[in-house]
Amino acid sequence: MPKAAATSLRTRLYTLLAQIYPDHDAGALTREVIAAFWPEGHPRRQRPRRPSNNLWSEADAMVITYGNTISDGSHKPLDLLHDFLERNLKGAVNGVHILPFFPYTSDDGFAVTDYYKVDASLGDWPDIRRIGKDFHLMSDMVLNHVSSQGAWFNDYLQGKAPYDRFFKEASPEDDLSDVVRPRTTPLLREVDTATGPRHVWCTFSHDQVDLDFHNPEVLLEIIRILRFHIDQGVRTIRLDAVAFVWKEIGSPSIHLPQTHAIVKLMRVLADFAQEKVILLTETNVPKTENLSYFGRRDEAHMVYNFPLPPLVLHALLSGNVRYLRRWLRAMPPAPLGCAYFNFTASHDGIGMRPVEGILPTEEIAQIIDTVEEVGGLVSMRALAGGGQSVYEINCAYFDAMTKTFDGEDTLKIERFLCSQSIVMSLEGMPAFYLHSMIGTPNDHEAVTRRGMNRAINRHRWHYPALQDRLADPESDQARVLGELTRRLKIRARQAAFHPNATQLTLQLDEQLLGVWRQSLDRRQSIFALHNVSAAAVDLDAYALNLIEDEEWYDLLSGEPIDADGMIPMAPYQVRWITNDAG
Repeated sequence: MPKAAATSLRTRLYTLLAQIYPDHDAGALTREVIAAFWPEGHPRRQRPRRPSNNLWSEADAMVITYGNTISDGSHKPLDLLHDFLERNLKGAVNGVHILPFFPYTSDDGFAVTDYYKVDASLGDWPDIRRIGKDFHLMSDMVLNHVSSQGAWFNDYLQGKAPYDRFFKEASPEDDLSDVVRPRTTPLLREVDTATGPRHVWCTFSHDQVDLDFHNPEVLLEIIRILRFHIDQGVRTIRLDAVAFVWKEIGSPSIHLPQTHAIVKLMRVLADFAQEKVILLTETNVPKTENLSYFGRRDEAHMVYNFPLPPLVLHALLSGNVRYLRRWLRAMPPAPLGCAYFNFTASHDGIGMRPVEGILPTEEIAQIIDTVEEVGGLVSMRALAGGGQSVYEINCAYFDAMTKTFDGEDTLKIERFLCSQSIVMSLEGMPAFYLHSMIGTPNDHEAVTRRGMNRAINRHRWHYPALQDRLADPESDQARVLGELTRRLKIRARQAAFHPNATQLTLQLDEQLLGVWRQSLDRRQSIFALHNVSAAAVDLDAYALNLIEDEEWYDLLSGEPIDADGMIPMAPYQVRWITNDAG
């Protein structure tokens, strides 16, 4: 490697490590980090990958799923997932986020016992690698905590090095009143160790014990795990709960400078990796805090667009885009080399923290009341200094569309398809929870059986039963999957839907969400229109400023559009009006 390039890598790592660990030898740590991420036989780039819009394209879309969402009792669930993806989603999505597929003890995979193994009930690494050959593979780096029943924590309890210093400790006497919590359980858990009683920090649950990144050995081990996962075919790494990784007594212990420095360090590693590695930060927090993880184009490549799920939900339930449109107009374009990760549903609930200060409390209350009427649930979080507030709504996004603020009707599927099409239309990369792709309803039996609200949206399909539903053209599952995949296949051919293509939010009727997208080469324009109401709306094409010399038509219906005429919008109809076939 040329000396200048090596110096660049070492200098960047040295600077960050000196910031994170001012009391340690930054030079020695730099050498250890390089050895951890590029062990012998692993080449690296001579120069860092520069920020650009070439890491993704309009053809990119992702599905989010657990490894065991589909089972049949005889085949490996990962093989069944691969079969489902090939049969039903090829050409519609080209990426898959398999939620934690490691051995675990709780929280459906997010209490990991061994990062180097695949849960035997799902399959093994060859099954993961096969999926990674056919689809862009995303996996979770659960870096804030590990299982209290795993080998690391057992060694901590027994005082075995190096794990005796792997976990964050505190005292009940410490001032922890400002710590930001996503749960209502006590923050500290008392445990008996070889050196006496200790209190360990548990941000999420007492089975999920927080790692102590004040110890650089913890960071080095996480980097070794990242390298191992990349070697198994992972190309997008989701940094789970990353906002909480650095703790300081007397502080909120969220978004601290050392946390951002750790993300920057991982970005340096990705920039010098020969593999095209994308970092996605999972930070379910208000807008400004969330966007901070782009850094100055030197942290995450992508951030979750967390306000989108509750704002889209509100728009479809209220029939009004006022708040969604206001938020969209205030959203900055993603920086060069970065992109938004757009979604409406995931394995978690519909987070309400991201709309703090965006939706009025009375509008939030109306959402909650409406969703509870169709069987949805609500989860709370603890507030600093005492008290609780709504953290998330737990409901299948499909069932959340059962009724509006005005009551129930027969337009649930049309309403739901509109909600998912908004995700397809906006700047960023679209992602779809598998249960949304197939219109899975609420699973109340799972909530009762498992004793957790989030189980409502984590149904496990028996594959033959799912195949029967998909074979019936009148079933909800066949109707939803068929139309969503049709729209995604059309979308994948439109340059104006590149994740970084220009976006302008249009000022139309409050029943219509309209965005103008223009391709990076400025050849194609798409006016994406979404009627979020149960009423038919006529739009004067003059409001779109369609160029008269161009021929315009709707990509979804195939209809020509008269630049001087009226554009009819049926209830919940979506139109992608373009001047170029793509």
